[in-house]
Amino acid sequence: MGTKRRFRVWRGDASGGDLRDFDVEVNEGEVVLDIIHRLQATQAPDLACRWNCKAGKCGSCSMEINGSPRLGCMTRMSTFAEDETVTITPLRTFPVIRDLVTDVSFNYEKARETPAFAPPAGVAPGDYRMQQIDVERSQEFRKCIECFLCQNTCHVVRDHEENKEAFSGPRYFIRAAELDMHPLDDRSDRKEYAQASQGLGFCNITKCCTEVCPEHIKITDNAIIPMKERVVDRRYDPLVWLGRKIFRRDELETSGSMAPSTPVGVTGVAAGTPLSSARLPESAPVGPDGLMDISEVAAPLQGGLSPFGEDITFPLPPEQVVYHHPDPEKEK
Repeated sequence: MGTKRRFRVWRGDASGGDLRDFDVEVNEGEVVLDIIHRLQATQAPDLACRWNCKAGKCGSCSMEINGSPRLGCMTRMSTFAEDETVTITPLRTFPVIRDLVTDVSFNYEKARETPAFAPPAGVAPGDYRMQQIDVERSQEFRKCIECFLCQNTCHVVRDHEENKEAFSGPRYFIRAAELDMHPLDDRSDRKEYAQASQGLGFCNITKCCTEVCPEHIKITDNAIIPMKERVVDRRYDPLVWLGRKIFRRDELETSGSMAPSTPVGVTGVAAGTPLSSARLPESAPVGPDGLMDISEVAAPLQGGLSPFGEDITFPLPPEQVVYHHPDPEKEK
């Protein structure tokens, strides 16, 4: 049998509402979303709350808990003091539909405005090739579950409704950075578009978006700041401007990218410019027993070198697949 805890939940709709107090049973190991479900089952059957996976991967149950943007399914009750009143409110940046459900269509409008991936000319689907180091550059940004907590906490739109038209927000800055780092993307104006049409200049890198990201994406350090630096290099550095004029870089459009290494089969501006100082892939360390730990957590880089080499076409023929079964006798 659990203990009763005090909760303060916002109830209302677009016309207004208020905070209401509830005493709800809490059991060991439960999360805030469990409490909301129990509250629906016992005291407030009409309480509206958006949720889906209850595993921190769908991003549906975004809410503000004690004023902090969080996922209800990933916020454990054990993180609060036993005598603490837990206040649950809807995301403040977006219009309320009812109770804890908000209208996040702003984010989908910004998604439609973001230029999509542009396939390289002359390379057919199925023939795309990328080096491992290029995969690692943008892989972090693909972890985004679109919970929109970063969008909600960004003060540029949270505190200034008038900025929404001109500002896409951190979620779409990482999308722009991901495509700008992509060696197969044929657009060379991602940075300029982010500055002119997505409002990149509005961001003053307070890192509040990074702090609330449940996937621990380094939004500011790995996406927004690099994009800002390259916009400044292209637009405001007088030496770069002079060099572009002398060497006609405006026509070549290759020097201002994030310099992905040249992938096999890609030509033109999508191929990028190789960097001699680029960090090379590293394999996982070999232990004292001569065995390599294949765990991604233990590897210095997520997704190490392919054991099949760089020129293998999948699926492999059965005769080329070798799997060493564990030896039960050796284990004993």
